[in-house]
Amino acid sequence: MLDFLDHLGIDHATRLVIIAWSIRIGLSLVALAIGFWIAARVANLGKRALERARVDDTLAGFLRNAIYGLLIAFVIVQVMGMAGIPTASFIAALGAAGLAIGLALNSSLSNLAWGVLLILFRPYRIGDYVLVGGVEGTVESINLMHTYVITPDNREAVVPNSKVGGDAIINFNRRGTRRFEVKVGIAYTDDIGKAMDIVRGLLEADSRIMKDPAPGVWTDSLGASNVTLVIRGWCTVSDMYGAQTTLLLNIKDQFGQAGITIPSSSTDIRLLPAEQPKPAT
Repeated sequence: MLDFLDHLGIDHATRLVIIAWSIRIGLSLVALAIGFWIAARVANLGKRALERARVDDTLAGFLRNAIYGLLIAFVIVQVMGMAGIPTASFIAALGAAGLAIGLALNSSLSNLAWGVLLILFRPYRIGDYVLVGGVEGTVESINLMHTYVITPDNREAVVPNSKVGGDAIINFNRRGTRRFEVKVGIAYTDDIGKAMDIVRGLLEADSRIMKDPAPGVWTDSLGASNVTLVIRGWCTVSDMYGAQTTLLLNIKDQFGQAGITIPSSSTDIRLLPAEQPKPAT
């Protein structure tokens, strides 16, 4: 290198400056390469630690990339300082760019933040029947931005995670069992005790209805034209609708055979004769 500088006719002082800068830049490039390698190693180690902790793969990959990006930014700033390049303006520009991007992607970042929390804390899982963001259905998939829900009529709803996190989350599957409640009206002239005994027998006969907690039937209200009975029982989530439907069908049949009436709303219309005009006097 000295021969090359002599050939160019550069004076001794300038040659020393060029040599110093060359050494500094060379060391900076070496430090940059080492920094990139260390950043990748640390990020990968972090990802493997998250995987061993059974963190969701999507979240683990996102956190790995976030750690890697932060480490790369730190390495670049340090290498620039080592090379003698002023870093204050670069850091200020980086901060301004981050602020502008954050403001532009406010809603997306909110979805992303809630996606991380939902994946981390798991208020619901794939396959759960839930009510999230005003949408009821079965969870098909969860990513960092959206939750995909299949409604009972087989429509796919894409719910932003920020809306999910900002509203109540109802998980119908988490406890494994659910309580159903149906109301049946009988006429005032019917025997309430007999109607209750019929219902208790039907509850006891259905194996899908749990015996602990015990099901029951109670008088709920006295309406204008009927006495309302309320019936409650517990089932597993998968059996609830079938058991409830079968119970209503059997109540209708058993009440009919026992002569117990299920009143229906009716309206009496009376036609009154029109008043005859009075004869003129």
